[in-house]
Amino acid sequence: MYKAKHIGLVYSLIVIFLSSCSAASTEQQDEIMILPPEELYGELFYDVQTKEIFPDSKAFVDAIPKKDVKEIREEYRKLDDKSVNSISEFVMANFKIPGGGGDFYQSDSSSINQHIKKLWQVLKRPADEQVSGTLLPLPNPYIVPGGRFREIYYWDSYFTMLGLQEDGETEIIRNMVDNFAYLINTYGFIPNGNRTYYLGRSQPPFFAMMVEILAEEEGDEVYVDYLEEMKKEYNFWMAGVEHLSQENPAHRRVVQVAEGKILNRYWDDNSEPRPESYREDVKTAEEAVAAFPELSKEKVYRHLRAGAESGWDYSSRWLDADASGEFSLYTIHTIDIIPVDLNSLLYNLEGSIAKAYQLTGNTSEAEEFRIKQQRRKKLINKFCWNSEKEFYMDYNFRRNKNTEVVSLAGLYPLFFKISAPGQANEVAEKIQSDFLKSGGVVTTLNHTGEQWDAPNGWAPLQWISIKDLRNYGKEALANRIRNRWLEINKAVYARTYKMLEKYNVEDLTKESGGGEYPTQDGFGWTNGVYQKLSGEK
Repeated sequence: MYKAKHIGLVYSLIVIFLSSCSAASTEQQDEIMILPPEELYGELFYDVQTKEIFPDSKAFVDAIPKKDVKEIREEYRKLDDKSVNSISEFVMANFKIPGGGGDFYQSDSSSINQHIKKLWQVLKRPADEQVSGTLLPLPNPYIVPGGRFREIYYWDSYFTMLGLQEDGETEIIRNMVDNFAYLINTYGFIPNGNRTYYLGRSQPPFFAMMVEILAEEEGDEVYVDYLEEMKKEYNFWMAGVEHLSQENPAHRRVVQVAEGKILNRYWDDNSEPRPESYREDVKTAEEAVAAFPELSKEKVYRHLRAGAESGWDYSSRWLDADASGEFSLYTIHTIDIIPVDLNSLLYNLEGSIAKAYQLTGNTSEAEEFRIKQQRRKKLINKFCWNSEKEFYMDYNFRRNKNTEVVSLAGLYPLFFKISAPGQANEVAEKIQSDFLKSGGVVTTLNHTGEQWDAPNGWAPLQWISIKDLRNYGKEALANRIRNRWLEINKAVYARTYKMLEKYNVEDLTKESGGGEYPTQDGFGWTNGVYQKLSGEK
């Protein structure tokens, strides 16, 4: 089974193992292994990834074995010819390789809203009955983003649910919330996605926001229904506080910014290359160690994995600029940073738990979480508000100062009404002057080649920006962003009949790009935000 150093979730894996095999014989149970791909496939995994059998590292880790994995491993061990062609033939004979890109559905010329309604069924996956390669079972149907993203994704799903709500798809929303509750109860947290290789990390904690969407449809008792799961998720993010001290200010996802005052960071429980981006991570670590010999590759892998937990993989938010102002991925230092978006989401989680307790009549617990929430609000404004730049920014606790990168993550305090009106005015001015482009708002002001930087705009950040500004009465600017985003979606759809993962909002004649893989179509959160915004009266 999983080595303890990887994730420390042996007990949880055993629970999944037993639940997924309850109807199987003892002999059949012995053949089912819940392992990350590097342990599941051993030498074969490393040979496939390092010899570039597939252009996308994710293709093999998502493959489905055609027979018992032990048998495949043994046959590969005995294989004499391990050339690229021979390995490729072996893999094709023993695995079902998933298709990539958008080849799993046929685009048509329907209106954009009708196209999205059709896509809900195309992107829907049935409940999983058993472990399938690296895919972890889920008890209810769910929506995947599309393209190379063939599993459920955590924070994507909230923005997908906005569109499902607009289209009256309450049943699938409930199913997806129940799936996330299942993951929390099984693993103690919501993984990045339902793959074994995601079990070391989560993603931005939007579960409480999903509960809010469902409560809008079914009533506030929904908060009570998911109180225990919200508490478990909160405990996951806050685990390790007892290990903090002045000498050791950070442990896993918690950081002590002053005695007894705690904020959070992104993290991953592993310090090896991500299996789904194996070659890319090895290359980045080699470049980092060459540039900074005092670094270890393990530290670089941890930073990369934590950047993946942020959902912003990757962005200049996590990087250092050199003397010429250029950013390189090998300067990544995610775990040194207290992100403003993460802490705003945890502020909301604390408030949602307080609300749920209040609904149960447990006023003392409700008050405890309201106090936690107000304490976090003060810390966000103390450490993440940059009065010189008049914007919310991430905070580097190792350097005791804000990072240098201004990004749309700085809008999250407005999304949850943490900001004072004066702060909101200053943030809105910067959005108007610096971030607003012809196709919506750009993610950062830096052109680095990373996908979460300029010139790209992303559906979730358009939604956050619009909602933020409306929270503080900035309707004209919010509507300008809304209209420009809808127009770029429509323009690209008119040319391609596709909904894309991200868009170039600076030059509407060019496609988006950057990052580790081509722009994907499908696409869950773009569909969701488009339906919600276009449905406004």
